[in-house]
Amino acid sequence: MSILVCGSGIVGLASALALARAGQQVALLGPRKPVPPAGELYHPRVYAISPASQAFLAELGAWDALPAGRIAEVQSMDVRGDAGGRVLLHAWQAARAQMAWIVEAGEIERALAQAVQIRGIEWIAEHYASYEQGELITASGRRLRPELTVAADGARSALRAAAGVRAEARPYDAVGLVTHLDARLAHGGCAFQWFREDGVLALLPLPDTAQGAQVSMVWSMKAEPARALQALPAGEQARVLTERLAQATGGVLGELAPRQPLLGFDLTLESSAMIGERLALVGDAAHRVHPLAGQGLNLGLADAKALAQAVAGREAFRPAGDPRVLRRYRRARAEPVLAMSLATDGLQQLFDAPWGLARWLRNAGMHGVERLPWVKRQLIARASEQ
Repeated sequence: MSILVCGSGIVGLASALALARAGQQVALLGPRKPVPPAGELYHPRVYAISPASQAFLAELGAWDALPAGRIAEVQSMDVRGDAGGRVLLHAWQAARAQMAWIVEAGEIERALAQAVQIRGIEWIAEHYASYEQGELITASGRRLRPELTVAADGARSALRAAAGVRAEARPYDAVGLVTHLDARLAHGGCAFQWFREDGVLALLPLPDTAQGAQVSMVWSMKAEPARALQALPAGEQARVLTERLAQATGGVLGELAPRQPLLGFDLTLESSAMIGERLALVGDAAHRVHPLAGQGLNLGLADAKALAQAVAGREAFRPAGDPRVLRRYRRARAEPVLAMSLATDGLQQLFDAPWGLARWLRNAGMHGVERLPWVKRQLIARASEQ
């Protein structure tokens, strides 16, 4: 094989498909993850898919395979500060029908896995065991030596560590709490976000259920109170969360009640060198950003697309893992990844700052943006490009 993609999550599946569509001989290494049938309970992890990512998934043959009834359009955003600051963004302000789509992680994986099988990509359903000098060994002892290995094995990338690729991480001392909520009032396709002293709270629109309106909650909360909330018994946890949501949202969607148990993941800002010897990193293996902008997966899908373009565009005499080819991929991703990292980290630090001037600046900035339509158009356009 010429190229081996290590990792069978969303970005790994997308990378294998993009490379195959670009005419490359590619195989996928990773377990086949069973995705439970869609039901009333939605997958706990959802993603905001940008227009650029939606177009890419459509190219891969995955978007049309998603059940339309499980997708919610984001037509507007209502962003609020901690001292009266507020920005309202609408898709029509940038001449768009929608700003993003909210889709369950499990449904995206299912659609991509189907596309991989339809395309006939070799899928080695094993775990990675070790890696040294370009040779990868599977759990069963199979030895693979591709021209290029793609590390798509997630935030704690074992492949990245084994290859000695430089990576830097800075924990935020915060936890991303996620669950889905029944809402008393309709969300109207609006994504809400509150920048608060206790973290950033986002409510993302989801399709209605038999009980009525439904939203997905992502609350980036300080680690200590987040873990205390997670440790509560189920009934007490639901009661406390409902009370805190009522206070945080001001009842904008009426009473909010958890539909599922509360899950959490540690938040970290992470960057890497992106490439190694005959190795390219994509997705969370390459970088992680604060989830306040909802752009993590979009960055990973853009990695997959850029890598396929760099490999397919190489000179005929260069192998897929040639250093020059890999440097082209890294250059193509350097600016977008750095820009998103700086933007999300800067916002997080600005709203995390306790001193009064920072509070005035951040809310005054929101008021300023709200009065400038051309700035709103740029914000919407920039988010759509990821």
